[in-house]
Amino acid sequence: MTEQELQRYLIRHYPKEDEACEWKEFKNLKNDFNGHEKDDVISYVSALANMEGGHLVVGVVDKTLEIVGTDTYNYDVQKARLRLISQCTNLPSEGLLVEEFITSDTNKTVWVIHVPKHLKRQPVYAHNKAWQRLDDSLIEMTDSRRSAILEEQDDAAFDWTAEVIDDATTDDLEPAAILKAREGYKQRFPKLAKECDGWSDKVFLDKAGLTVGGKVTRTTLLLVGKETSAYKLNHIAQIVWKCFQDGQVFGDIYTIPFILTTSELLGRIRNYRFKIYPKNSLIPAEVWKYDTESILEGMHNSIAHQNYEKGARIIVTEDKDSLKFQNDGTFFEGDYRQYITGEKTPKSYRNPALVKAMVNIKMIDTQGYGIHKMFVSQKERFLPMPDYDLSTADEVVLNLPGTIIDENYSLMLLANQDLSLTDAVLLDQVQKGKPIGSEAVAMLRKRKLIEGRLPHIYVAKDIAQATDQKVEYSKHKGLEFKKCKALLMEALEDHHTLSREEIDKLWWNLLPDTLSDKQKKAKVGNMLTKMREEGDIVNTTVGNASIWSLLKSEN
Repeated sequence: MTEQELQRYLIRHYPKEDEACEWKEFKNLKNDFNGHEKDDVISYVSALANMEGGHLVVGVVDKTLEIVGTDTYNYDVQKARLRLISQCTNLPSEGLLVEEFITSDTNKTVWVIHVPKHLKRQPVYAHNKAWQRLDDSLIEMTDSRRSAILEEQDDAAFDWTAEVIDDATTDDLEPAAILKAREGYKQRFPKLAKECDGWSDKVFLDKAGLTVGGKVTRTTLLLVGKETSAYKLNHIAQIVWKCFQDGQVFGDIYTIPFILTTSELLGRIRNYRFKIYPKNSLIPAEVWKYDTESILEGMHNSIAHQNYEKGARIIVTEDKDSLKFQNDGTFFEGDYRQYITGEKTPKSYRNPALVKAMVNIKMIDTQGYGIHKMFVSQKERFLPMPDYDLSTADEVVLNLPGTIIDENYSLMLLANQDLSLTDAVLLDQVQKGKPIGSEAVAMLRKRKLIEGRLPHIYVAKDIAQATDQKVEYSKHKGLEFKKCKALLMEALEDHHTLSREEIDKLWWNLLPDTLSDKQKKAKVGNMLTKMREEGDIVNTTVGNASIWSLLKSEN
């Protein structure tokens, strides 16, 4: 961006100096990075960290934000970050970020250093002293401030997103975002839609959990706050979109109000339909590269479950064949695998206030269905399953594939659309070369869904087409019924009556091994009903037992 554009950007995001924001010229970082105590970069970083964290804008004139630039000497942003960690004792590395801007017309460099809040009961030191801000100056930390930090209590119930922002009012809220929130609220609570139309913004915001008693909280600003008021959060509050396309890298930065900007980002992602051709067929299946709801689910989950105390940004990376969503904070309750089937419902959340509001305005749900829906959507579009990479400490990375990995896997889903979600997930693990349990291997092999020997197993290559399978299924179903019917008629001729339990035993081994016990019992019941309706057998109840006999035996 040009110098003028950068100045407007800085004024918009960092409009005033206070305990959470400092503007400094620091024209030469060779002298100013670690120079005179109380008047260098590390001292100001210490002072910001010892309050609630904040931002240090380097290379601008105090009060006017006129851009003068800074000579970064031999520092790049990574070296600067490491230098800060080494020179500022107790400074958290999580959330510490150095952002570099270079003007395109005047080649001036400006740094914005995003400083995280100190760790609990640990003041941050520079030059062996802990600093804090007093009016426009830095002073050595007062005894009262030091005591406040050292006596901080562990509070598992602390909710960063529920905190009221004292200097924020409804003037800091974006009208278009409130309108969008109303639409979501009416969809979530259709019975209140007409009533909602009559509420004032003040009443609606409280009803939706976006404000508390009319007071603006961090939740309020995150979801419906004006971009120009983002600085009041004392948090970077950004989603970074990076896109890799045709050997080029480009992207953008999105900030609050997230209820609007996530939709804007959605509109930037390349989504299109492509065709999957079944073998021996000229009629393709046409599917979307990504499911729109899954994209929003990935972004909204990142917002809802982010660990905001770390001060980090959410990152969305678009590659040629996938989308990746990254946010700070591990799964708060359970493991993602527990949510795939949709059976687990979480009992608690990291950010209760934010989650409640997002549920109310239909950005997320709290039933544990979000992950389930993503997996089902991938299965229904014959694409690989979502991946969660939890290998990095305190970070969740969701990878959403947008193309075929193994053609056999996609053709398997296409030809067997009644395949269960559990089977599809297991086959997905196979196509990605990930291990699965020996029992799962045996089950998939028995059903001819995989081939090969451990550890080199793969999705079966010989896949019958759906049309062929319908014919084979019908033939098999007909033969199976005829065989079971003949056996039962013969047995009733010999024994006159049989109980349901005895018929189960009689037919059990004739039924497909692919059926579960529950499915086999249901199939036995269906075939008995059919024989009764056709006038072959009759059913009577003796005590608690169901007894079957030939119809002709009653005559």
